[in-house]
Amino acid sequence: MSLTETYSRVRVGENVSDRFPIRNCLKQGDALSPLLFNFSLEYAIRRAQVNWDGLKLNGTHQLLTYADYVTILGGSTHTLKENAEALVAATREIGLELSADKTKYMVMSRDKNAGRNHSVRIDNRTFERVEEFKYLGTTLAHQNSIPEETRSRLRSGNACYHSVQNLLSSRLLSKNLKIKIYRTIILPVVLYGCETWSLILREEMKLRLFENMVLRRIFGPRRDEVTGE
Repeated sequence: MSLTETYSRVRVGENVSDRFPIRNCLKQGDALSPLLFNFSLEYAIRRAQVNWDGLKLNGTHQLLTYADYVTILGGSTHTLKENAEALVAATREIGLELSADKTKYMVMSRDKNAGRNHSVRIDNRTFERVEEFKYLGTTLAHQNSIPEETRSRLRSGNACYHSVQNLLSSRLLSKNLKIKIYRTIILPVVLYGCETWSLILREEMKLRLFENMVLRRIFGPRRDEVTGE
């Protein structure tokens, strides 16, 4: 979403100010821009009379918002459409406009044919249905499968590993320092978002193989005490 009018409101607690003009406009990086956007979006979300058949955590219904990315969750395509229409109508009142090109929707189900005959259409615009998309760096799939996300994480980890492999094989650095480089630079890239993974043995083996590759680079070849190899 993006601001299309040079007007905004300020909300403090339960009080909302009258609309006021922004005479000098806002530019990318302006310190006031994210504050005004958050005020406007918060007002629109609270004003929207949505159907709360969606995600509920700790007794509170959730609408996931980060920067200008808004994720609407619903137990059905009909609920999702109702919530999206309510939010679009509320945001239009304060000058926010839906970006049709960036808006996608996904049906998450173990049934591969779930939602095939449904579409989400708002303001005469039909939104694209996707099988997966990236949200805050994490790949979300329609069947909530983890293998694609682990492959993506390992690709990023490999790129990170190759960028520092000269340091890992350098004789000027101690092994303890190399381990710290691995744990602070490479490992967080590979395990980003791992708290939500439900791994199978095959995926665990892939992660262990990657770690063994890095450790071999750090410690070098070791001779087996029994076979001498």
